[in-house]
Amino acid sequence: MKPLEGKVALVAGGTRGAGRGIAMELGAAGATVYITGRTTRKEISEYGRPETIEGTADLVNELGGVGIPEQVDHLVPEQVKALIEKIENEQGKLDILVNDIWGGENLIEWDTPVWKHSLEKGLRMLRLAVDTHLITSHYALPLLIKNEGGLVVEMTDGTKEYNDKNYRVSMFYDLAKSSVNRMAKALSHELSPYKCTAVSISPGWMRSEIMLEVFGVTEENWREGVEKDPHFAISETPRFVGRAVAALAGDEDRHELNGQSFSSGELAKKYNFYDIDGSQPDCFRYLVEVVEAGKPANTAGYK
Repeated sequence: MKPLEGKVALVAGGTRGAGRGIAMELGAAGATVYITGRTTRKEISEYGRPETIEGTADLVNELGGVGIPEQVDHLVPEQVKALIEKIENEQGKLDILVNDIWGGENLIEWDTPVWKHSLEKGLRMLRLAVDTHLITSHYALPLLIKNEGGLVVEMTDGTKEYNDKNYRVSMFYDLAKSSVNRMAKALSHELSPYKCTAVSISPGWMRSEIMLEVFGVTEENWREGVEKDPHFAISETPRFVGRAVAALAGDEDRHELNGQSFSSGELAKKYNFYDIDGSQPDCFRYLVEVVEAGKPANTAGYK
């Protein structure tokens, strides 16, 4: 029996990137995974990207889970409400909620102060990063707390410790990603009476579909990307953070971690899992001790 067999998960924002990697690893552990997003094989979101929720569902099924794609815009409360009603009618429960909705890459103006940054883009970024998570939790948590032991994972960029100490190169982006860490902290208090757990998790430098395109490489030849930036050597696949979520979901003592913030690298050490290439990248420690310290790229001791 797989560790998550019989468990029902919702990966909100599972079309690509971390969401896709998380859905895959929850499926590999035996879970039934609902995958939401705006892009389907019939309709493309504002991203204009080829990845679809059906594509993610296929990957979940190939790994031995049950992938169920559902087109949802998480800024539309009625759509989220209908989704949760569907999950309750079909499964009768929800064990794992992963809030991974984002969609703001094309809205960020890096190294631009708030008074020069597009206000329209900045506020849209916050709606996508914060409102979507709040709307989803509002409708999903009444189902999740019906049974003890539920897990909520708030996905972000940067652990609380890292984001508290570092400016994230755009006020809107900084606020968006720090807010998600705080959401997990707040949820930990609200869920604790029901013996449910909330944490926030950040991947490291993730080789998402978009990042691979930025570096002009594929997952098969990604190491060529170090020619563009030597520090790219510390990067990880989306499945690495997926394994972090799956390991946490399978930990019967996870409530001890309630309200905390983790990176994929930190959880890899705690649960002794590895990326698909057998490495164990600890990106945030590397960022602090190598990149920000001005040292030359060298992943020895960090993978």
